[in-house]
Amino acid sequence: MSPVLVDIANLSIAFPTQQGLSLAVREVSLTLGVEKLGIVGESGSGKSLTARSILRLLPSNALVTADRMEFAGIDVLRAREAELRAIRGRRAGLILQDPKYALNPVMTAGEQISEAWRAHRKGTRRQARAAALDLLAQVQIRDPERVARSYPHELSGGMGQRVMIAMMLAPDPELLIADEPTSALDATVQAEILRLLEALVSRRGMGLILISHDLPLVAHFCDRVVVMYAGRIVEELGAADLSHARHPYTRGLIDCLPTLTHPKSRLPVMVRDPAWLA
Repeated sequence: MSPVLVDIANLSIAFPTQQGLSLAVREVSLTLGVEKLGIVGESGSGKSLTARSILRLLPSNALVTADRMEFAGIDVLRAREAELRAIRGRRAGLILQDPKYALNPVMTAGEQISEAWRAHRKGTRRQARAAALDLLAQVQIRDPERVARSYPHELSGGMGQRVMIAMMLAPDPELLIADEPTSALDATVQAEILRLLEALVSRRGMGLILISHDLPLVAHFCDRVVVMYAGRIVEELGAADLSHARHPYTRGLIDCLPTLTHPKSRLPVMVRDPAWLA
């Protein structure tokens, strides 16, 4: 049985507004071991907030409550900042959506990977540079030396995303959180990045949380899927069983997808039931 990396019970996240508190995440409970978990749902359903709460990377005005929120047995809600720094990056990495905005534009790719490596490994500059080149090779970059000397604006979207993955792998984490890691990439590069992530996660024995809007991608890539609507988990099932989902919201998301095998003259529109919020 794989160790439990993430254990969340009744997590709620609210933000103050002029009309009072607005609940963005409502009583979410989930666990994660050494496996690939997909979190799907529309924009604003609470996917990213739920994942970022594991690292306590939320806006300062967020009001977070939970019966239990643990990473590898550590109480994240009550952990001191020094304990959180030992988790962030070192034990759990976060891959952001668009490398154009996530990478530092005035540092080369090699410098950024080396900085991530030294922050957690405490080696020399020469060791950090050698590690950066090795990590670039691990993420299947053909010319690590050239890419290490390049600035983010000199890299394609796929290359930039590989650099981000290399940065997150530098401390050898136990968990990767990938927040829409392929949404800015074309279909061919998207498939390459996902194959790379799958190989790295399997080889290193890590847990993975993949946040996505792409249901077929998640069904093919993940082990389990959590479906979120308006801050709640409305359904949880095995990824291979996603096409047999029973909740009307999940069925609505699936039915709205165009398909070449069964073309429709008109795609259906999601009909929402207020009872889904209850």
